[in-house]
Amino acid sequence: MIGFLRKNFPATVTSETVKKFGLASNNESYVINALQFIGAIDEEGKRTDKGHDVFVLGDDDFPSAFEGLVKEAYSDLFELRGEDAWSLSKKELTSYFRTTDKTSEAIGGRQASVFITFRALAGHEQPSDKTAPNGTKTAPSAKAKPAAAKKTTGAEVKTATKVIEKANTKEQRRDMALTVRVEINLPANGTKETYDAIFKSIKANLIDD
Repeated sequence: MIGFLRKNFPATVTSETVKKFGLASNNESYVINALQFIGAIDEEGKRTDKGHDVFVLGDDDFPSAFEGLVKEAYSDLFELRGEDAWSLSKKELTSYFRTTDKTSEAIGGRQASVFITFRALAGHEQPSDKTAPNGTKTAPSAKAKPAAAKKTTGAEVKTATKVIEKANTKEQRRDMALTVRVEINLPANGTKETYDAIFKSIKANLIDD
């Protein structure tokens, strides 16, 4: 979304604006809250002066200016860790957010992923960020017992994640999340036991956080 706004930042950004870009389907409000969190738009969705001033900058100047927005939004983290906050691992960030906002491991991990994405835009991408884009992991494929000899069964689970976030205070920040779209390819000739095993695995790995 930030990339689109750098090209054309309208005076007001709404859920309809997000839909036009084809982002975060059914989760447009999270994108709006993310922009509010870094101060790019106000509570009414109107473009802020500081947001506009940063987003219109060229590629050479944008990272350092965006860095200022991130440091202001995460002032509590930088007050605690200083410049070292930029290089914290996802595990360390997750621990920080869980302790600060008293969230679950899943939510803390998503908050960490949001920060990792922001720091990359601010020119502080870490080597580990490149091996795990957005700090997320692809869900493992579910496994089930073969329905018949020489027939491949199982469920291939593909996830496409987009960072979304909701925060402007510590209380709001715990609502940061990721949109996860799951595509399941079921075997055509599987048995009831095969399908039960597939959905049980999906529930355990993707739903029951």
